[in-house]
Amino acid sequence: MPVKFSIREYRGEDFDVVTILWRISREKSLPDFQNEKGHFFYEDRNYFQNHVLKENRIWVVDVDKHPVAFMAMNNDFVDQLYINPDYWRQGIGNALLELAKEQSPEHVWLYTLQVNVNARAFYEKNGFVAEKFESALHLKANLILNIIGVKCKPKYASHLFGN
Repeated sequence: MPVKFSIREYRGEDFDVVTILWRISREKSLPDFQNEKGHFFYEDRNYFQNHVLKENRIWVVDVDKHPVAFMAMNNDFVDQLYINPDYWRQGIGNALLELAKEQSPEHVWLYTLQVNVNARAFYEKNGFVAEKFESALHLKANLILNIIGVKCKPKYASHLFGN
């Protein structure tokens, strides 16, 4: 049964828990890639603070007033969408995608690693289509990125706020 959650804007006090869940989610979904990538947690925190926060609008998903997921978006581009693995398959990802479609009703797009088959299946199930494949040699691994985009009419997500 899906868990009850609410979506709100990011706040400064979310930094620690959001960067931890960001790392945990990546480690759980792609452990080999995360190990090969070679970034220390302090580097992740610096990147989040100096890039993710500065370049995006961020929403946080709370369960019992505790952050369990977040989405970072810059105009029509979903830069980050991560969910604590304990809350996967609870409707949270769908709700965040609906919010993204509400924020940019004409077009939403994102990157995902081709090897991340679970993420790709999730996005395709939600109407995204692989449009372009690019080499990702700068990631220190011979991985492929998908640019996934969709033109869609959103189911408005305003009812998700609050509770």
